[in-house]
Amino acid sequence: MTELLDIFRALADPTRLRVVALLREMELAIGELAVVLEQSQPRVSRHVRILADAGIIERRREGSWVFLRIAEDGPVGQILARAELWPFSPREALIIGYDAQRLAAIRTERAAVAERYFADHAAEWDKIRSRHVAESEVEAAMLAMVAGRRLGHLLDIGTGTGRMAEIFAPTVRRITALDRSPEMLRIARAKLADQPVPIDLVQGDFLNLPLADASIDSIVIHQALHFAHEPDRVIAEASRVLRGGGHLLIVDFAPHEDEEMRTVAAHARLGFSDAQIRGWFASAGMVLETAQTLEGGDLAVKLWLGRRRSDEDQSPVREDGQRKRLAA
Repeated sequence: MTELLDIFRALADPTRLRVVALLREMELAIGELAVVLEQSQPRVSRHVRILADAGIIERRREGSWVFLRIAEDGPVGQILARAELWPFSPREALIIGYDAQRLAAIRTERAAVAERYFADHAAEWDKIRSRHVAESEVEAAMLAMVAGRRLGHLLDIGTGTGRMAEIFAPTVRRITALDRSPEMLRIARAKLADQPVPIDLVQGDFLNLPLADASIDSIVIHQALHFAHEPDRVIAEASRVLRGGGHLLIVDFAPHEDEEMRTVAAHARLGFSDAQIRGWFASAGMVLETAQTLEGGDLAVKLWLGRRRSDEDQSPVREDGQRKRLAA
């Protein structure tokens, strides 16, 4: 009863009802809420604190920004599920309509920031892409490799602009997209706004995932492992949060000697061999189910699919060493 009373007391304010209506539409930063509500940031922060203390909304820090969303646990979801049927007066409905217009402007600005970022980095990315097989071929191979497997709650480690979350969204139940960079998460947030499944964008490090043990059904690490000075620790940490029988898909380069990738693209490791990945998987309690090579250009792209051992684990599936040659 006390929890319900706290929720209803927190909602008994026009501004806080507007905040809830906005957050039902999309996750917002406190500064963005202040713009939409046309109120000072300290005043909005006070309302946010009341809603958070009542368990209605959750706060998550990304760098200097704090993002807000409706809480999923407790009775809040059921209470707010029929919010669109609440009897707002004509004046209140008009205010909410104005809020929706300003919210659309926030969406537009996010998209514009993303476009500027892509434009600024297009030449750099195109230079790297020109060195290996087309990304469309890599993505098709990734989807084919996990076809028929229960991906459930997918963790995208090093999500960057959110492309992996975008292509896997139709095949999973939920996605947690993680990146160290608040800037990249803001880009991904704009890009992933209209996906068909819930997507949580989380700031974090691949050596210290902010997730509980065995809480994730599947993981993808696409072109991010080469940034790790200790890739074995990254794989061990991924295995920690993976449920028994869950799958880890790593996509990266085969071993190469292009030192320019260190200086131009900040790669800590120049590709990985099957033997390295197999050994790191084994040390982390995983088995390498299959490996695939996509050739085209100077750099070969590798896909490794591992499975977390479970109590009912059978003998490891043999590694498929077949090399697939694709046109550049």
